[in-house]
Amino acid sequence: MDVQGLIMKNISLEELLEAGCHFGHQVQRQNAKARDFIFEARDGIHIIDLEKTKEGLEDAAKFVHDLAKKGGTLLVLGTKKQAQPILREEMKKAADASVDGLYFVTQRWIGGTLTNFSEVAKNYKKLSDITEKLKNEFERAKYTKKEVGDWDKERQKLELFYGGTQSMTKVPDALFVIDTHHEDVAVKEAFKMGVPTAGITDTNSDPTIVTYPIPSNDDAVGALKLVVGYIFDAWIEGRKEMGKDIEKKAKEEEKTKAAEEKKAAKAQEAVEKEAKKSTSKTKDKKESK
Repeated sequence: MDVQGLIMKNISLEELLEAGCHFGHQVQRQNAKARDFIFEARDGIHIIDLEKTKEGLEDAAKFVHDLAKKGGTLLVLGTKKQAQPILREEMKKAADASVDGLYFVTQRWIGGTLTNFSEVAKNYKKLSDITEKLKNEFERAKYTKKEVGDWDKERQKLELFYGGTQSMTKVPDALFVIDTHHEDVAVKEAFKMGVPTAGITDTNSDPTIVTYPIPSNDDAVGALKLVVGYIFDAWIEGRKEMGKDIEKKAKEEEKTKAAEEKKAAKAQEAVEKEAKKSTSKTKDKKESK
């Protein structure tokens, strides 16, 4: 699917190749359901069909772009070591671009985040409450240094696991997963809840439970940077277009309102003119008598 014009740049097969997106896992680690994405086996390693990678990435990017443009929310999950700094960098890029609607998990997926959201959300509130207490000097003065120190330790612990999702008020509209095999619990939760997923599916992953699978190497830093960056660019572009649409709609509404006010003013003017004319005729009749 051609998404040129929807996102910042077009990804070529050469770029995917140079990033190492084509290297899958060892043959013996293959998930049978991923066979359609495999080009061949070479020296005991599966080689991913980059045509399928490009197609899957573009489909996922279009979905993410359209979701962002509609004002949806996206939870990004990447807890493996090499994914964490990449995800943090991309989240910073999104923040610098002043786009919202993104949440992230980099440490550990908390079971029930999707299937039991109301319970997990209690920890979001707990984190907010403790943070507010620590900011309030008057409140802190009521307690000993040890008690305040214990609060801060609790805050740090909660921040580690819930900091990226703390402001999430409901189940997200979609999930983007870096390594769907590693994050299989989250993928299964999303599947159960009917939450659409886009995710990197290496040759050891089951792509059938991922709405928008991206067959690609999920270990190489270069491959992760390319795929994750592409998805984030799609989100940023979609949010920017949403802003333009809102601005355009506001201008159209303002224009319509001005036209209606002008029309109403003309109608009022006509009524007043007719009333004056009628008054004038009545006055002339009285004077003629």
